[in-house]
Amino acid sequence: MKIIPTLLMAGLVAFSAGSFAEDHAAAALEHAQAAAAKGKEGNSDTLVEHAGMALEHALAGAIVSKGKAKNHLEAASKELEEAIDHGNLKHADKATEHTQAAIEHIKASAK
Repeated sequence: MKIIPTLLMAGLVAFSAGSFAEDHAAAALEHAQAAAAKGKEGNSDTLVEHAGMALEHALAGAIVSKGKAKNHLEAASKELEEAIDHGNLKHADKATEHTQAAIEHIKASAK
């Protein structure tokens, strides 16, 4: 009798993992786009803030994703780390380039 509730719970967890990944990817995309916009304005400090939030969501999404989506979110995370590093050095142009690359990976993770 305990097997039915266990199977139902496992099904819900498996189904919701995809939803969590999509939620994190959407939040990562939103923050990455905000970071890129600030980078284009030359505002490295705000770029770093948004890139950091995007990185948190990209990493969280990668944890619950599988396959190509996971690979793209991991690649986006690496690009966001580079963006943060360059932003901290006040290299807004290079930071923006890495942020744009992260955006492309995040978008590809949803396909």
